[in-house]
Amino acid sequence: MSAAPESAAASSKSVQALKNCWGCRMVSGGGLVLSGAYVFNAARRVMRQGGPTSMGTVAQITFAACLAAWGLVILTDPVGKSHRKNPE
Repeated sequence: MSAAPESAAASSKSVQALKNCWGCRMVSGGGLVLSGAYVFNAARRVMRQGGPTSMGTVAQITFAACLAAWGLVILTDPVGKSHRKNPE
């Protein structure tokens, strides 16, 4: 039974390392933003060639916006920044 708290502590350490590691956040957040741009350009290419705007194209653009927003959230790391920190 003592293995469960140790594994929880190990996973908590890795989560804290990701939150504090600026380079890790830059790589993962930037990758998500760029993948959103790639998906958006793929959808725009179909529309520029004169293809009809179908539900699939709309879904691609929506998915691209979600990817880019997720990347921005990782880059800005808003968790815990909305509350004033106590000077204790």
